[in-house]
Amino acid sequence: MSAKKPAAHAPKTVVADDPDDRKGRLKNIGGSQSDHWNNTLANQAVQALWLKNSSPEERDKQLSATVSALIGIAPKDELEGMMAAQLVAAHNAAMECYRRAMIGEQTFEGRRENLAQGNKLSRTYAALLEALNRHRGKGQQKVTVEHVHVHAGGQAVVGMVAAPGQPGGGDASKIEEQPHAKQITGQVTHAPEPALPCPDAGRDAVPVARDGERALPDARRQGAGRGQGE
Repeated sequence: MSAKKPAAHAPKTVVADDPDDRKGRLKNIGGSQSDHWNNTLANQAVQALWLKNSSPEERDKQLSATVSALIGIAPKDELEGMMAAQLVAAHNAAMECYRRAMIGEQTFEGRRENLAQGNKLSRTYAALLEALNRHRGKGQQKVTVEHVHVHAGGQAVVGMVAAPGQPGGGDASKIEEQPHAKQITGQVTHAPEPALPCPDAGRDAVPVARDGERALPDARRQGAGRGQGE
């Protein structure tokens, strides 16, 4: 009696562009025109939840909330759909680690380990969010200035400008010399002081000489004059 040969499995054909699938009814969940993809992504997100201690009612609410979160993130393509699902998973995992760290009967080592894992997951969440914003064009933009025209007597500043004393600002006592600034040379002179009015209205005002310009009397001349007068 011959042994029965196992039935050969018929090869499966994977249809990548099924017209019935490319309707995009669930595109607001996974960002794809393929509803198979959107459905798979939603299942991956809900299966990453911690539902062990949840009641059936709480479980249904968590599943609905997860799908609502994906819709709220509103992925526009498959890449954004994957990042949205990972954002939900990283958030739920981080919150579960933080919850376990706060259990009253938790040991010190268990609390420290859960807090460390929650910290890593929070950093992963922040990196995913930054990548999503960068993919959507919400990251920092680089502005390139090619031509700057400065007319005579004008100034042009390109870049961040900070006042002295503020972070990034320079010292007010160290001002760079500008090419258009006029250099002051020569001896500095003082403005003439106003003349004092004379008590006699008929006479002209008597100018007051500055200390540096007042002539000193000649002692010998004054002595000779007194000798002749005597």
